[in-house]
Amino acid sequence: MLQELWDQLQALFGLGSYAENAGAIQIALRTILVYGSTLAIIRFGSKRFLSEATAFDVIVAIMLGSIMSRAVDGSSPFLPTLLIGAVLLGVHWLLALIAYHTEWFGNLIKGKRELLIEDGEVQQEGMRKGSITEADLKQALRIQTRQTDPSKVHLAYLERNGQISVIPKEQEPRVYTVSVEDGVQTVRIEI
Repeated sequence: MLQELWDQLQALFGLGSYAENAGAIQIALRTILVYGSTLAIIRFGSKRFLSEATAFDVIVAIMLGSIMSRAVDGSSPFLPTLLIGAVLLGVHWLLALIAYHTEWFGNLIKGKRELLIEDGEVQQEGMRKGSITEADLKQALRIQTRQTDPSKVHLAYLERNGQISVIPKEQEPRVYTVSVEDGVQTVRIEI
């Protein structure tokens, strides 16, 4: 009975056939099945794919796409290909768990942030290590702080995901003194 059901599924999805030997409907159904399976694997394996990813995540995403495409085009056996995709996500999850608990391992597989500005001073070593140009840095400052003067920045980092984060310096309050007519009263305003 199970063998008969499996034979019917193979015929319906064209499993065991290369894409050029399967019909358009079989390939479409196979694509839907692989899409649903891959989505389930990702949902169980890692939410990081849905966020701003590091190179660690992007590499796994590319590999997963490559592996799963083999199930669609029939160049690899269907069920073992899905299993390999699940194993890849399991290894990714395990490495991410180890990285979470071990800082040195996290830095090893995900990279580490580079200091670009500290107390208004551009850190040339961090700029060099991150291959960040002055134009890149000014762009990040414009986007995040609406200015391009590094002296107004407390800290800036090239983060592990490739984005530049900026923490502006705390500004001293501006004090204005306003006199009312005839010297009756003086008002002091801090902004």
